[in-house]
Amino acid sequence: MIHTRLDALAAVTGGVVSDGDPATLVSAPASVDSRDVAPGGLFVAVPGERVDGHDFAAHAVASGAAAVLAARPLGVPAVVVDNPVAALGRVGRYVVDSLGVAVVGVTGSQGKTSTKDLLAVVLALAGPVVAPRGSLNNELGVPLTATRADRSTLHLVVEMGARGAGHIRDLCQITPPQIGLVLNVGLAHLGEFGSREAIGNAKGELVEALPPEGVAVLNADDPLVARMRSRTRARALSFGQDPAADVRLGNVGLDDRGRARFTLTHAGRQVAVELRLLGEHQAINAAAAAAVALARGLDLADIAAGLSTAVPASAWRMEPHERADGVLVLNDTYNANPDSMRAALKTLVGVARSRGSGRTVAVLGSMRELGATSAGEHDAIGRLAAQLSVSLLVVVGEDARPLHQGACHEGSWQGESLLVADAAAASQLLAEQVQPGDVVLVKASRSEGLERVADALLAAPGDTAAGSPAGGRDDEGVHVR
Repeated sequence: MIHTRLDALAAVTGGVVSDGDPATLVSAPASVDSRDVAPGGLFVAVPGERVDGHDFAAHAVASGAAAVLAARPLGVPAVVVDNPVAALGRVGRYVVDSLGVAVVGVTGSQGKTSTKDLLAVVLALAGPVVAPRGSLNNELGVPLTATRADRSTLHLVVEMGARGAGHIRDLCQITPPQIGLVLNVGLAHLGEFGSREAIGNAKGELVEALPPEGVAVLNADDPLVARMRSRTRARALSFGQDPAADVRLGNVGLDDRGRARFTLTHAGRQVAVELRLLGEHQAINAAAAAAVALARGLDLADIAAGLSTAVPASAWRMEPHERADGVLVLNDTYNANPDSMRAALKTLVGVARSRGSGRTVAVLGSMRELGATSAGEHDAIGRLAAQLSVSLLVVVGEDARPLHQGACHEGSWQGESLLVADAAAASQLLAEQVQPGDVVLVKASRSEGLERVADALLAAPGDTAAGSPAGGRDDEGVHVR
């Protein structure tokens, strides 16, 4: 955060200074959590459905915050504004404009967080980078990330999500991008948008916001993304396996530990990349990051070397944890949609194959926000699990029943699908069922809370529980032959 006086913040946000010295300096990033406020930082009092940030303002100042961005006077140094969330957006824009930092906007239906983590690694080869911590991709997360930039920052990577038309356009007003990366148009939030075309229209708002001297980095393998070339004044740079891609991805495979390896070709040069991230799906994310870095003038060989050093940086995204008995738990519980589910299942099978022993176990919960397509998409994921010959499928929750039924209806599968009531029942079942050397994938939409299942698997390796799972074996928990 650039050092800014309270009266200057008041001018930026259209607010007034209350209960404090207008010359007080804010010298650290903004925060919406009073427990995480940095000394000299700005606490943003956000009113929520269950708690009101204004109730924690005094604690934030006592913990070191220089001031509060609030909707009313609170008896502590504050800039009082009409809407703290909108005002935070104006603070984020002020930081970006003051620094002249190069903003890289990233959007897509899946892969945004993994890709921004890769971007943080490769762009750091050129100089200091600020990127979101976790998945801060909305009207709060984008300006919070922006306020972490300072005079040394060269690149600001911003993850941009959308739950409706105009959302990304609004985020681009907070952090105007010089580079816009569109990874894909999938089925995430299909229930809210209604169609993939509508999702594509929303994602394309990123490239529409680019200036003529900017660069639109587009996935050549996704037709809806490739067509966005016509929606921007900026130069386009494509990536993917398509032979016509500017940054071409090839020879994709897995090493003996299930990590992606591939080649990248650009302008007549080819380099090999060996990622430290699990799953073939990470290759396209890496190609996207490489294309952005090339657009920023980095050398292809340096980019490949940087990508090969990247390690998982965000929690609950295909996190591998191995127990003492050789059980490998893949914690991918941050979120789920049909495309990411398919990638995760293929990774599970690929990792198990590379290990050469043990069964594959998939613990899957429901995928939210799919609207009228929900039952069919869950059914398809269940059938895919069977087609991939997953050894044991544990389906968690009644809302995911179509996934269980899809697996059971896939004719030649030699595995087993069990439907259980909740995360506690799944944990107890797995304590009985998991064997040394198994590879276990745990994945569902964030609201399902299946990280508790992954935690339980890792908390007591090798333990077994007496009795049957909570709620018993559902009458459809049948062995399929």
